[in-house]
Amino acid sequence: MAAHSLSKLPTSTTALIPNHRTKPGLDSPPLTRNLRPDGLQKPWLGANSLSLQSSSLRVRTQEPKLRPFSATVCLSLPTANVEGVSFTEKVPKWSWRAIKSFAMGELEARKLKYATTGTEAILMGILIEGTSLAAKILRANGITLFKVREETIKLLGKADMWFFSPEHPTLTEEAQRVLDWAVDKKLKSGDSGEITTSHLLLGIWYEVESPGHKILATLGFNEEKVKELESLKF
Repeated sequence: MAAHSLSKLPTSTTALIPNHRTKPGLDSPPLTRNLRPDGLQKPWLGANSLSLQSSSLRVRTQEPKLRPFSATVCLSLPTANVEGVSFTEKVPKWSWRAIKSFAMGELEARKLKYATTGTEAILMGILIEGTSLAAKILRANGITLFKVREETIKLLGKADMWFFSPEHPTLTEEAQRVLDWAVDKKLKSGDSGEITTSHLLLGIWYEVESPGHKILATLGFNEEKVKELESLKF
């Protein structure tokens, strides 16, 4: 008797789940689900699939909001009035590697908590940028960023740990003369093209009283290496 009555059960059932937590007087729609055995074969139920569907549940998704941002890009380097340059004469542009090297030098000065950007910082910036001819020559001669930073601290000392560098540390007089020398060198050469990191490196070397020159000399850079760099087309 029980076996005959169970074999005629419907293939789907509707379950009404009352909400026992609703307050009196408030209408709440019942949660309705259709039950179908999925992948579960029960001959005595006469059903072959199971699925759960809820008509009262909805999921809302919200896309994340992206905040706009802005960035300032420097397209030139600060240079004073270069000797022999007239107002009508077009000043050569800096290469993007030279601009990036200068920007990395400023950042390195801030990391070391220095109040100014000196020739040593520009030298470190050249090595941080790393893809220029000047950077490759320095690395080929064993001059690395770690060594230059170490010699900088030995020469200039450590800054006060509570001191915070400005966003753009001002240039030292030596560093400013390096930039001016690079522009002047390019103008006097008469060649077209941009002012490169090689001009910066040579400017640091010829600024003999600067920390950058002293660090280069300590690490083995000499006149022979300078002549090698000057013989290359840059």
